[in-house]
Amino acid sequence: QVQLVESGGGSVQAGGSLRLSCAVSGATYSNTARAWFRQVPGKTREAVAAIYSGGSFTYYADSVKGRFTISHDNAKHILSLQMNSLKPNDTAMYYCAAGPWNRDRLSVSDQYTYWGQGTQVTVSS
Repeated sequence: QVQLVESGGGSVQAGGSLRLSCAVSGATYSNTARAWFRQVPGKTREAVAAIYSGGSFTYYADSVKGRFTISHDNAKHILSLQMNSLKPNDTAMYYCAAGPWNRDRLSVSDQYTYWGQGTQVTVSS
């Protein structure tokens, strides 16, 4: 049973920073995709960033490029998302996810098998 547990959400003013972490336990196999998604009530879940667990390949949504950095500690099985220069429209519930690697489907939520419970990020203006 794979479990993902997020932490690090909270409230911050625009321009501030937050760091999200996701601890992965269970069948922590390699050669998979790890990702962060976010969702606002009434809207579909959108991919924020993704990374290949066995290397350095990354994907970023255009809206977060240059502000967010995704990383994965293979030894500790921790996925992180460093978020800088936060904007009010970054406000959302953030979820970490894990699934089979497919470079062409990193931003597709159906590609991911396992999900965390979510952590709220609120950015005020």
